[in-house]
Amino acid sequence: MFRKILIANRGEIACRIIRTARAMGVRTVAVHSDADARALHVAQADEAVRLGPAPVADSYLRGDLIIQAALDTGAEAIHPGYGFLSENPDFVDDVVAAGLTFIGPSADAIRAMGLKDAAKALMQRAGVPIVPGYHGTNQTPDFLAGEADQISYPVLIKAVAGGGGKGMRLVERAGDFAEHLASAQAEARTAFGNADVLIEKYVTAPRHIEVQVFGDGTEAVHLFERDCSLQRRHQKVIEEAPAPGMTAAVRAAMGDAAVKAAKAIGYAGAGTVEFIVDGSEGLRTDGFWFMEMNTRLQVEHPVTEAVTGVDLVEWQLRVAAGEPLPARQADLAITGHAFEARLYAEDVPAGFLPATGVVEHLAFPATARIDSGVTAGDDISPWYDPMIAKVTVHGPDRTQALQHLSAALDATEVAGTVTNLDFLRRLARVPAFVSGDVDTGLIARHSDTICRKAVPPARDIAIAAAHAANLPDQPLTGFALWDPLQRQISLQHGEEIIDIALTVRSGTSCDVLVGDTVVTLHRRAGHWGSPAILHGGCVTVFGAESLTFEIIDPLSRIDTATGGDTVLAPMPGLVHDVAVATGQWVEQGARLVVLEAMKMEHVLRAPRSGRIASITVATGDQVTAGALLVSLEAEE
Repeated sequence: MFRKILIANRGEIACRIIRTARAMGVRTVAVHSDADARALHVAQADEAVRLGPAPVADSYLRGDLIIQAALDTGAEAIHPGYGFLSENPDFVDDVVAAGLTFIGPSADAIRAMGLKDAAKALMQRAGVPIVPGYHGTNQTPDFLAGEADQISYPVLIKAVAGGGGKGMRLVERAGDFAEHLASAQAEARTAFGNADVLIEKYVTAPRHIEVQVFGDGTEAVHLFERDCSLQRRHQKVIEEAPAPGMTAAVRAAMGDAAVKAAKAIGYAGAGTVEFIVDGSEGLRTDGFWFMEMNTRLQVEHPVTEAVTGVDLVEWQLRVAAGEPLPARQADLAITGHAFEARLYAEDVPAGFLPATGVVEHLAFPATARIDSGVTAGDDISPWYDPMIAKVTVHGPDRTQALQHLSAALDATEVAGTVTNLDFLRRLARVPAFVSGDVDTGLIARHSDTICRKAVPPARDIAIAAAHAANLPDQPLTGFALWDPLQRQISLQHGEEIIDIALTVRSGTSCDVLVGDTVVTLHRRAGHWGSPAILHGGCVTVFGAESLTFEIIDPLSRIDTATGGDTVLAPMPGLVHDVAVATGQWVEQGARLVVLEAMKMEHVLRAPRSGRIASITVATGDQVTAGALLVSLEAEE
């Protein structure tokens, strides 16, 4: 066994590899960019080596620097994780040439699967089913009709030079083929100057099911399947094992096909054979086809580990060190059911745009397996994948495992950056998913429900206000000689500014007026009804959904009685930031200027919607109370 390995990766997968290596008594070397100098994987490794600046081209893709780091630290092998250089055959050649061991497949195996057309031809020769289709040059109508009959309907006619859906026709019956062919060819000729088409099997309810394989260069086994059908734009969201509706016969057929694929290229290490599956009439032994092989450890490998009890990283290290396969096929079995959900810093309602920011608070339930390279206080940078964590659960059956997943997601708390947590919670409760009726189009069909913006209920607004008030938990809190103490608090959620009246009854009780609704709250264990956290001028409430409110400084609320065309400095101070430009349109409440006074920042906002007419200050200016800062164009 190796004494020391270098991990050519970052984030959660680097931490995952370190965990197993430490358990095996193997020392680890981390590599990092400048942006990751204080990252968790750097802290957990025994040694760390700087690669370069934040861009991956200058750091994590610098194979020469990574190999030199391994040689300089005395590492005997390099584990690539996934992504970056993990499927780069030239890097593998360079590692071996340097006298080091690459913990993964050979460069030849990676090359064999890297070219998709060549890989499909190789798989076909190995007896692995590929998507039925005709991609030849014979374009006569009768011949193409015969090919469509052999493929079996429905089929898809596609222009070979196509794009944007032009020259594409779905044909569901043989009697319609000639008409659709003529139409597709005419459209292709007009659009591309090329009437040639190809014919492929149309999968009406596609599912993405992949098989985990493991080889030692000669022999190979499979560790059963994972269903990865819950995707958006081909990105996996929730994975599970085993696949819903899987039968023993189909599992055996898919496992046999995956092992044939691995043996065909003399595969060593962990790999995944991905299949497109027709789920329209249930899973069938003749209803799955090879898509591609990922010649590395997959992101979703924890669900396989959960149902098999196998540590795949341990297997990787053992086989790379020259040991035989740790188990035979007959030794492997599935126990229970597992799910993995990917928690990302991304803005779902905005189209899943990656988000950045400091993770001010991060908490997970002890009942789930958490794979993460992020801790509270870390910055989600724009340089890398915005994954925060993978949440994996296991149960005796699918129903209970899914209940565990929902409970784990409900108990997860993140504050400081936008995440897809609420999206995952809603997705885990979609009836079709709950029943196991999954395919790759499920998320798109339910996007209106699961991708919506959160609408904060009155109770959560009240809880946010109570936490924002930061009332001391003391017996005399709220005491007044006559009427109860009242506080006015303003919060902003999205573009909406919410004015709230809070009546303090005691240090543990208050009434909160939200619109026309009075919410009575009691403080228990430090929380007003639901857990919440104050961070950076905001409060995040962890209720049925995670809701973040910005606490509006009263000094930033401008009196608009005189028309609201100007924003004046409410006090002397330093202009810390000017957030708008002349001519820019702003909505009411938009951030205009940040004024620093009395060691605090005060955000001055637009008193109404309108266009910026003038800005009379710049960042760094010192202003007096009442100084004109920003003017809006007069309303017509």
